[in-house]
Amino acid sequence: MNALARITIITLAIGLSACAVQQPEPTRLPPIPPSQPGPKPSTPATPAKPGVPAKPSKPVPRTSASFAPPPGGNSHWDQKLGVYVLDDQPDTFYRQRTYYRWNNGWSRSISPNGPWEETNIHGVPAGLGKQYGQ
Repeated sequence: MNALARITIITLAIGLSACAVQQPEPTRLPPIPPSQPGPKPSTPATPAKPGVPAKPSKPVPRTSASFAPPPGGNSHWDQKLGVYVLDDQPDTFYRQRTYYRWNNGWSRSISPNGPWEETNIHGVPAGLGKQYGQ
């Protein structure tokens, strides 16, 4: 074979091999829509009609999502204090199997009827300490 034929065959072989190893272009998927909705269009505020009472706010929950209520007692959950407030015993609270009582100082018990042991502000839930502070 002459040199021209060799060069032609080599050039064709190189050119065809380049086509064989070329990666196909990846398939493009449509963009994923955002998971959070965009800003809502603002609506003009309507003034309250005279004589029509405003909607009452949501009722305060009687129980906590995190803490069980005291057994057998009437109580309600106080979000600010972070404890159940016993309805029939003044200044008596409950959280996590412990009752807390304020009587010019803190005491705690495993029963709402005692026996009570004295404790300090560090022995009560934080919300109670802030409310009654010593």
